Amino acid sequence: MQGVVWVSVGVLVLGVCVSGLENGLARTPPMGWLAWQRFRCNTDCVNDPHNCISESLFMQMADIIVNQGYRDLGYNMVSLDDCWLSRDRDARGRLQPDPFRFPSGIAALADYMHKRGMKFGIYEDYGNFTCAGYPGILGHLQTDAETFADWGVDYVKLDGCYSHPSDMDRGYPLFGFYLNQTLRPMVYSCSWPVYQTYSGMTPNYTSIINTCNLWRNFDDIQDSWESVQRIIDYYGDNQDDIVPNAGPGHWNDPDMLIIGNFGLSYEQCKSQMGMWAIFAAPLLMSVDLRTIRPEYKAILQNRAVIAVNQDPLGIQGKRIYKDKGIEIWARPITPVFQSHYSYAVAFLNRRTDGTPSEVSVTLRELGLIYPGGYAITDLFDGVHYGTVLPDKRFKVDVNPSGVVLVRCELVKSTGFGNVGGGSRSQLKEQPPQSVFRHPFQNQVFNQFGQQRLF
Repeated sequence: MQGVVWVSVGVLVLGVCVSGLENGLARTPPMGWLAWQRFRCNTDCVNDPHNCISESLFMQMADIIVNQGYRDLGYNMVSLDDCWLSRDRDARGRLQPDPFRFPSGIAALADYMHKRGMKFGIYEDYGNFTCAGYPGILGHLQTDAETFADWGVDYVKLDGCYSHPSDMDRGYPLFGFYLNQTLRPMVYSCSWPVYQTYSGMTPNYTSIINTCNLWRNFDDIQDSWESVQRIIDYYGDNQDDIVPNAGPGHWNDPDMLIIGNFGLSYEQCKSQMGMWAIFAAPLLMSVDLRTIRPEYKAILQNRAVIAVNQDPLGIQGKRIYKDKGIEIWARPITPVFQSHYSYAVAFLNRRTDGTPSEVSVTLRELGLIYPGGYAITDLFDGVHYGTVLPDKRFKVDVNPSGVVLVRCELVKSTGFGNVGGGSRSQLKEQPPQSVFRHPFQNQVFNQFGQQRLF
């Protein structure tokens, strides 16, 4: 027998938003491919040439991204992670790649990406060493920034091992300054806040937002559903502090997509993709694209979910309901009309009953009160619910450890359904900026709602 959940929920207050970094980059969350989670620090190219960290691996991934449609969907960057370096700097004090694994050099690898319409990313560490023990940037900040620019780097991920968190408030902005001084546009990904949080410090997000295009808040993701759930919990439990920091050009980063690896089921992979869309998170795949199964590739290439993630408003979603293993998350998206937003809504089932849970809810209970109603579509299954008015109850079945992600688009009408032939193209009136930045209703409510289980 299905578990049936009737929920009555409200909408959370969106905190005051902070104006952020305006370098013209990362206006929507970055998308691409990173090596770390899937390939880690495998440097054994003698015994495992197929999977070691080498220029060949990154070239192969770039070719697949281009030839199998990932690039055209927005996955337009391939990035190194740790372990690409030589153990020593060159005679001029410049970083250099491992000569055996990257014989063509980093500039040639960047050029390989650029010729295929891709961007190229690199990894370093604000410390004496990287996390794997290779040379860090301390003492060489300006030199390394100039080196990256000379090589044609488009994206810099800066880790924080082997450094003092108290030094990061000065060091990360200083390296960002040197990156900007090169005049080459480089997206700047920081690990600054997570290291300070672990050390007991309170990160200065005003400074972080005005320095970095994206930043890590929490644990490194591991190849397990437990790890994904911890990240989801962190973002929900701390959302009043986290959500206001996100927006065009500056994003919270819950870490890489592990879809298609070993640790998640099919339903759990959909859950990660759906929740990362709600989070307005960078979509950075870390999977072997040479062997990924078709059903997981389809999740990563879901145009409708990617569109939610890349919504131009750049407003991160919030958890608006949580009880007995059922969570509801909502994210304001386009199109907008007057003071009303469209929404992406995720119904997340954390239960392990072994059977789907039916969730029954009205849009008004979710805070969606536009009188013309909303055209609702399930973004994974493609089911169209038609136009649903605020007081009309609708139901979804959510599989254990799964998600149902729906897009609720405003329907411009008289309030009695779409009688005026309203469509998205008619919703051109934009709300004032103050409305854009405060989409959640300005009221406090019992966030756990009320429900009946039977």
